[in-house]
Amino acid sequence: MHAFIKRLEVLLEKGGIRKDAVLLVFSAAALLFSILGWFPLSFDPAWIAVILCGIPIILEAVIGLITRFDIKADVLVSLALIASLLIGETFAAGEVAFIMQLGSLLEDLTVKKARAGIEKLVKLDPQTARIMVDGRERIISAVDVKVGDVVRVLAGETVPVDGIIIHGSTSINQAVITGESLPVDKSVGDEVSSGSVNQYGPFDMKALRVGNDSSIQRMIRLVQSADASKARIVGLADRWATWVVIIALSAAAITWIFTREIIRSVTILVVFCPCALVLATPTAIMAAIGNATRHGFLVRQGDALERLSGVKRIAFDKTGTLTYGSLEVCKVVSAEKESGEELFFLAASVEAFSEHPIAKAVAKSYKESYKKPLAEAEDFKMLLGRGVCARVCGRTVFVGNDMLMDSFGITLPKDIATEAERCILAGEAVINIASDGVYLGFLALSDTIRPESKSMIDTIVSLGFEPVLLTGDNEKVAADVGRRVGISNIISSCLPEDKLAWIDESGRDGLGICMIGDGINDAPALKAADVGIAMGGIGSDIAVEAADIALVDDQIGQLPHLLMLSRRMMKTIRLNLTFSMALNFFAIVLAITGVLDPVIGALVHNAGSVFVIADSALLLTWNKRL
Repeated sequence: MHAFIKRLEVLLEKGGIRKDAVLLVFSAAALLFSILGWFPLSFDPAWIAVILCGIPIILEAVIGLITRFDIKADVLVSLALIASLLIGETFAAGEVAFIMQLGSLLEDLTVKKARAGIEKLVKLDPQTARIMVDGRERIISAVDVKVGDVVRVLAGETVPVDGIIIHGSTSINQAVITGESLPVDKSVGDEVSSGSVNQYGPFDMKALRVGNDSSIQRMIRLVQSADASKARIVGLADRWATWVVIIALSAAAITWIFTREIIRSVTILVVFCPCALVLATPTAIMAAIGNATRHGFLVRQGDALERLSGVKRIAFDKTGTLTYGSLEVCKVVSAEKESGEELFFLAASVEAFSEHPIAKAVAKSYKESYKKPLAEAEDFKMLLGRGVCARVCGRTVFVGNDMLMDSFGITLPKDIATEAERCILAGEAVINIASDGVYLGFLALSDTIRPESKSMIDTIVSLGFEPVLLTGDNEKVAADVGRRVGISNIISSCLPEDKLAWIDESGRDGLGICMIGDGINDAPALKAADVGIAMGGIGSDIAVEAADIALVDDQIGQLPHLLMLSRRMMKTIRLNLTFSMALNFFAIVLAITGVLDPVIGALVHNAGSVFVIADSALLLTWNKRL
């Protein structure tokens, strides 16, 4: 018996949404032929709708009752279908079956899941490692690396395990783990994490944490656990189904006892079918999703807007969300006679030959700012761990950090050193420029705040939401960004597990939480939050897959519209339900008194469904001016 039921379940699921859509088209045509009274064969074509749409409903109801004693909306629908057929009201049975399957299809379209994020995250886990044995390199599987092994990582490669650098220096992009916008320079004695990317020079490291203990594996487990903790909202029709079935059966039985007219009882079952309940939520959600798409949001989870309507607190990642997520030169400070443009020109001409990420940002910023060609640099040299030097326009120019200046005995003027320190405390990267033993000045680079971030935060605060800054950057950088965009609640220096823990802890006070981020390090928090929104344009594929909603064009200024749209959607759903249920009870009174027969009862009952669809359609063009 159990095996037979399993085969039935597989058969019902086979073909998916495309199969259901085809069956609905044939059923709609059959019902139309039945109304017109034209069909080439000698039977009521409404039977086609009963068979194609009704039998799956009945089978699902039976399977649910037998396997789980699960009373859902399809139980009452099945009773109404069978009763209508027994008294010869085939059209009424076909009509109800068609409406219910249409609602089911709409629901399937809105809740269809497309989650491949964990699989993509697993792909980030390096498959091989380059270990050093007796002075020779040997390529092995990353899972075979043991604690204490010496691992060599070349420029452009992903760090395979957690470890500590024992030889060499480099610049590491560790946004995967911390979300920091700036690459971090690393040298002997510094720790590096698996999944981060070596962007500059080769280095040797001693393995400290391998296999399941590595950072990237911990990230994968966090995402998986967060995904499992988010339960999908049960449909309203199914939540109320048990009571609807009891009330409908009781009303039908009492009517038959007092009137002895089976048609009245069947009519009650027909008008009590929860068609409007089934349609109320998915039609409104689909219309709201269409509206959200027009404003740049891709809603990936059907019930995400329903959950978003209950959100009171919104947590923002910094890098790539409130900021652009890319470095730009934000300040040029000259200590000598050179103008800011000339100083910038010298530095960019030297840096154009370097592969360091900050060097690339300097050269790119100059070209974008001045639209002028750079000079040809000669005798370019890379001074590992300190900077670079080259001859430009007949001058020997040094560009690098404080160690580079110290190594050539170049001192910074006191006022310039103070200004550079302020930039560093604000989270900006500072590179010094000197020529022929004379300090010329410095460039400061930062991740630029989006111009719409401040007004967006002000708007959501005015709407009653509490913004929170949840970032991997240090306290001073986070405080500076929070001040500039208008966020006072700031949680800084967050690793992925810290963000996840904060989401879990904050959710206990009953205030719904929406998390907005762009990076791989945000994926666990995006999944754990009531609603996760990923920056789809610059965000990682992992973040987008982990989120319920993706902001396709990264226009964060549209967020207030989405928040208000979700609330408007819920108002529409409640209005749909109120009207439909009121109409149902009015129809029941008419059915009990014998005014309605099953066919007319079904038409009156389905008028509620028509209202639901029309009212939901208004959401497509809804736009509240904020």
